[in-house]
Amino acid sequence: MPGPTAHVVIVTGPAGAGRSTAINALEDLGFEAIDNLPIRLLPRLLKGTPPERPLALGIDPRTRDFGVAELLAAYDSLRANSEYTVDLVYLDCEPGTLLRRFSETRRRHPKAPDADPADGIALEREMLSPLRDRADVLIDTTTLSVHDTRARIEHVFADTGNARLAIQLTSFSFRRGVPQAADMVFDCRFLRNPHWDESLRAQDGRSDDVREYIAQDPRFAAFRDQVLGLLDLLLPAFQEEGKSHLTVAFGCTGGKHRSVALTEITGQSLAEQGWQVSIRHRDVDSDRTRPGGATAIEAEGTAKP
Repeated sequence: MPGPTAHVVIVTGPAGAGRSTAINALEDLGFEAIDNLPIRLLPRLLKGTPPERPLALGIDPRTRDFGVAELLAAYDSLRANSEYTVDLVYLDCEPGTLLRRFSETRRRHPKAPDADPADGIALEREMLSPLRDRADVLIDTTTLSVHDTRARIEHVFADTGNARLAIQLTSFSFRRGVPQAADMVFDCRFLRNPHWDESLRAQDGRSDDVREYIAQDPRFAAFRDQVLGLLDLLLPAFQEEGKSHLTVAFGCTGGKHRSVALTEITGQSLAEQGWQVSIRHRDVDSDRTRPGGATAIEAEGTAKP
């Protein structure tokens, strides 16, 4: 039976989204926090015997020698090491809110110190979008206060040594690719498609009308029940094995109707059972939210004991 793994949390995201708040919250939870660690020093830091205390590493574009490809390579290397459990935490925020935060603090944006902060915000969010797509934990701080952001971090990582399992449910479009961080993927493309009903096309799977339309498919109920039954079987087993985070993805053609509906239905069911759940709809309204990726929607339950 393998021994316990060392836990490393990498915290990143655009300037102004709350990365420092998250690092401070993790430090208060007992993590050894290191901010702005140069990526080239990460292998040296983790060389040898894994640390006894969990590590929280703040890495963003202000970090010396920062590169998205280099950070993802370091992240993948850690994931491949059986001695470590690693989570990539991405703090996100809508551009308008980031701009307001910079205006209120009168800070220069690190990516556009001599230009309009809006230019730096757009440039940074576009550059970081691959990290957002790979994130294990995505927290959108657009509507969150500093205290709310701390509470979200504490909700996910408090008692991290006690094998709490955080579950992220993600809807996506197969046309834009399967989420790379997904542990389990369910294909919803066989279900009745609301796209072909003009009255439903502009809505998404959070709409009651869309869900009712999909539910009329004679295969829907059996599929929903089979998915929930499989998760009922697997989630306790994953938790017993010490897994800290599980990503379950639901895909359909456009990532707007069937996958969103199944994600919402599954999330509600798991939250009612007491699991810690977050919901993300990667491709809903993605054209309006670019650059910077999709909208994150949180639906949290209480961690299952």
